[in-house]
Amino acid sequence: MARKITAFVLARLKQWEGLRLNAYQDSAGVWTVGYGHTGPDVRRGLTITTARAEALLLADLARFEAAVDGAVTVPLTDNQFGALVSFAFNVGEAAFRKSTLLKRLNAGRHDDVPAQLARWVHAGGKRVQGLVNRRAAEAGLWASGSFVSSAPVAAAPATRAAYLTGENVAVAGTVASSLAAASASSGPLQYALAAVLVVATVAAAFFVIQRVRE
Repeated sequence: MARKITAFVLARLKQWEGLRLNAYQDSAGVWTVGYGHTGPDVRRGLTITTARAEALLLADLARFEAAVDGAVTVPLTDNQFGALVSFAFNVGEAAFRKSTLLKRLNAGRHDDVPAQLARWVHAGGKRVQGLVNRRAAEAGLWASGSFVSSAPVAAAPATRAAYLTGENVAVAGTVASSLAAASASSGPLQYALAAVLVVATVAAAFFVIQRVRE
C-alpha cells in the first residue's frame, strides 16, 4: 500500500491550493477547479460542489502519493513526505521524477531540498509570487522537526521520533502557556499549578511517544 500524507499535511495542502468551485485558468493558463484539479474533465463554465472538490482532491493525491513513494529511495519523515507530495502535485509527476531535487535527495542530500524547491517559482516564463509563497511553505514543512546542520556537524535525515506533528506541537504549546501562567502566580496557587503541570507534562510526553509508536 502506498504511503499517505497525514491529516495535518492535507489541511496545509488545502490552504495552499485554495478552493474554487468554478473552473478558472491558473497562472499557466490551465483550466482548474476545486483544490487544484486539472484534466480533460475541467472546462470553461464547469461548476462543482465542495463534496466533489474533496473527492477529486483525494483521487488526485493518491497518484502523487504513489509517485513520491515510488521515486524516493531514502527515509523521509511524514512532513518531508508531505512536502514532496505537495510539490509533485503542483509541478506534475513527470517534472518531479526528472527534477534535480529528486536526484540529490536520493543521493542522501536531504539538506539540498529547500534550495531546490526555491527554484520552482516560474510559470509561463515569469516569476510568480504565489509559487514563491508555495515553495517557501513547502520548505518550511520539509524542515519542520528535521535536523539542521551547523558546521562542522553534517545534516542528517530526521527519524519519526525526532519530530512533532501539528497536533503534538499544539500540546506542547498548551503546556508552555500554562507554565508561563504559573510563573506569574505566587503562594499556594503557584504550588497547585506546578503540581498540575507536572502531570500535564508527563501526559503530553506519553502522548508523543504513543504517536511515534503508531
